[in-house]
Amino acid sequence: MNWYFQVLKKYAVFSGRARRKEYWYFFLFNFIVEFVLGFIDGFTGTFSKSIGMGLLGGIYALAVLIPGIAVSVRRLHDTDRSGWWLFIGLIPIIGVIVLLIFMVQGSRKGENRYGPNPKAAEFCKECGKEIDDNAAVCAHCGALIQRSET
Repeated sequence: MNWYFQVLKKYAVFSGRARRKEYWYFFLFNFIVEFVLGFIDGFTGTFSKSIGMGLLGGIYALAVLIPGIAVSVRRLHDTDRSGWWLFIGLIPIIGVIVLLIFMVQGSRKGENRYGPNPKAAEFCKECGKEIDDNAAVCAHCGALIQRSET
């Protein structure tokens, strides 16, 4: 759930890079929410068969449209591709397959033209061991972890 809120905090940030985990958890959470909202729309009678969407589902889809595009662009940046590659998804069948392949590929190692690798490990300044994500204290030596705001 943290990954979902992280994407929403970067509502319209199209620069930088997004890890696979960030992109796919956002995608999964949106799928679950849309499924639940579709059920609620069907139950309350606000589902429209002509457009294939209900009132609540439509409002939610509009609310996450920009963050969804932004995280997709950042995911493409992580594979060292321009965000313009997102338009390949408009090509029926083949475009969606190509875009899916791009989205499941791993990060490019190190820094690329879009910024540092978000997957790069952080190391404790005291003992030099790798630090777990979101840890406040080093698990190896107990040193307090100070992170820069990025």
